[in-house]
Amino acid sequence: MVAPQAVAEDHTSTDTNTVVAGTGVEFSEAGARSPQTRAIAFEDSAAVRATATLCGSGYKLEYAERLPDARRFGTLFTYTKYASGKYGACAVFDNNLGTAKKMKLKLCPNKSDVPCKVDEGTYSQYAGPVKYEATGNGSWVDCSEVTAVMWSDGVPIIDRVLTVAACD
Repeated sequence: MVAPQAVAEDHTSTDTNTVVAGTGVEFSEAGARSPQTRAIAFEDSAAVRATATLCGSGYKLEYAERLPDARRFGTLFTYTKYASGKYGACAVFDNNLGTAKKMKLKLCPNKSDVPCKVDEGTYSQYAGPVKYEATGNGSWVDCSEVTAVMWSDGVPIIDRVLTVAACD
């Protein structure tokens, strides 16, 4: 088995290497530059294909992270869309434990008058997708905040908060 860092170094972004191998899913600009995201996509292209399909057409892989760490109880995938005046942010939280767990996935846009979207329940496969789409000036999609939580016996074993796309 190759270390994820080595895989990522072997699969750096070039003009001809912007698609996750075997998926048809494109990396966003940030995703293409992230060794961690590229390594996870390389190791689990089936999950990338499945989660991207849940978000819908036009979404590109922005970020992927094993949670809470290398033990990989879950994997958080975020996607962005910037095409033809349409903007979007989407997240899917993949359950990698093989048993149903209470999970929560929350996406909050960078706009105070728009409520967060939440998917919470007991899931054996994934929580989400949660997404926002906008037309015209969709700058409020940038810097959206995503929260992923997974519990085991009432105790959080994953509790991660991050931004979906770049913040100015």
